[in-house]
Amino acid sequence: MRESVLSKMKIAVVDDHDLIREGMNAVLTNNGANFVDKYSTSSELISSMDLGKGYDFYIIDLELPDIDGFVLIEMIRARNPQANIIVSTVHDEIWTLRRLIAKDVSAIVYKSGDGNEIIDAINEILEGNKYYCEEVQNALKIATDSSMHPSARELEVLHQIAQGKTSREIAAAMFVSDNTVEAHRKALFSKLGAVNVADLIMKAINMGYLKKGN
Repeated sequence: MRESVLSKMKIAVVDDHDLIREGMNAVLTNNGANFVDKYSTSSELISSMDLGKGYDFYIIDLELPDIDGFVLIEMIRARNPQANIIVSTVHDEIWTLRRLIAKDVSAIVYKSGDGNEIIDAINEILEGNKYYCEEVQNALKIATDSSMHPSARELEVLHQIAQGKTSREIAAAMFVSDNTVEAHRKALFSKLGAVNVADLIMKAINMGYLKKGN
């Protein structure tokens, strides 16, 4: 994004954590933003809007001390129906993501991601698109196509692959044949779209099937 474009945008950042709020402000201003207002509560933002303030982008948290983030989305929409709302959150539950999409938010990014991703989100919105970070897209894809979920037995094989066990060792531990383990391995590679064991483990971690350091 050209800095001259962002310099004209009026942006509201709503988050009750000082570090997050100031960090977001730093990313925006470092990329050319000149008009960033910071709020620690929903009420502060709504009061400003009721006094006539409007913004091109609203970057909000879902967990705020006074008003629930979903309620805040509705309150912003009531005052600015065309508002571009970017949700910055730690919540990755599928029901939360679906509820946000149902609210027609412009973007969803995770606080754990790259701070500069907020610039990517704004850029996509200015191009007329929605922006969901990669982790959100993966979660939605998995939830949409349940046939892509590894079965319980496949997950058991996955965990043992992650421990570095061979197919023969896994077969002995699970009291099944080598061929059965190989069938589970093939299914895992297909469902996760992996090309080798390292890729399989990395994708399993990204999709939430394995924890880091498993």
